[in-house]
Amino acid sequence: MPKITFFNLAEDKRENLVHAAKKEFARVPLYQASISNIIKDAKIPRGSFYQYFDDKEDAFFYLLNSHVSAYKLHFLEMLRKNNGDIFDAMIDFYTTIITEEKENLQFLRNLFLNMTHRIENVMARSFGENDLNEDFKKISNLINKERLNIQDEHEIFHMMQIISSVTFHNIVKKFAGELPFEEAVNNYRTEIYLLKKGFVSG
Repeated sequence: MPKITFFNLAEDKRENLVHAAKKEFARVPLYQASISNIIKDAKIPRGSFYQYFDDKEDAFFYLLNSHVSAYKLHFLEMLRKNNGDIFDAMIDFYTTIITEEKENLQFLRNLFLNMTHRIENVMARSFGENDLNEDFKKISNLINKERLNIQDEHEIFHMMQIISSVTFHNIVKKFAGELPFEEAVNNYRTEIYLLKKGFVSG
């Protein structure tokens, strides 16, 4: 979490520092990122960086949490747009992620190809499925449950965990294999619709 001095910065200076950090984390994964490159691009002294963040991990997870907050709002909007159809909403959500603007896309590529347990836990909040919290309840309230073979909120929670696992796996496959857009979306759509149909007939 950034220090209070970061939030007290003038907006243009704060945005300049955020852009420099995002540029570096888009260039390389977290473990290879250099504070020297961030401060050089932001045109600030090294000491100033440490007035705003404890270390590069602090800056990275601030950016990641900002992404997750934006994705969470977008996911809720996708649910509304698709009248609560969780499967169609997820396809729209997946499409949004893999068509991000170049710098954000490279940031995500480095993120997913160098996933850690901590990063995965933060990303899982996009779907509100870390635990049965307020974010999960917001999502659950928007899901159309009429055609779902689901008994209760507990099963919805586990359904979301399964769907998010399939989603993360497909994002990694897209980035690692540098799949064309159409192929990546078709692969994901196939897997999501298999979940929607189920694997047992009758």
